[in-house]
Amino acid sequence: MRIMGLDYGDRRIGVAISDALQWTAQGIGIIETRREGQELDEIAKLISQNEVSEIVVGLPKNMNGTIGPRGEICIAFAQALREKLNLPVHLWDERLTTKSAERTLLEADISRKKRRLVVDKMAAILILQNFLDSKTKR
Repeated sequence: MRIMGLDYGDRRIGVAISDALQWTAQGIGIIETRREGQELDEIAKLISQNEVSEIVVGLPKNMNGTIGPRGEICIAFAQALREKLNLPVHLWDERLTTKSAERTLLEADISRKKRRLVVDKMAAILILQNFLDSKTKR
């Protein structure tokens, strides 16, 4: 079974999936969040297509470790996923993952327009890969 990583944002949700052995994360795309609840249906479809058994949602914490308004929104999103999909949903500290993704894309000399299209997917990959790495260290 695979694990899905999500980078939840106001406009887009970056999506990544682990390999079957849960060693590596690969980005599979983004989901636009235009209509209320539509994104949950799209996530449910991806889950059934990819045999996902659990989900990791990035939790943006403040640098001092507290949870701000953006973190509260992600916690509510994770709860909605649990209720709709009946799967384990983990929250993972995602501090600086989007910045790290942007820096990686800048170093790869990706244009601003293309960066906007892939930064959320890249952040989801980083969230999921960090989660997978933590599981192998246990």
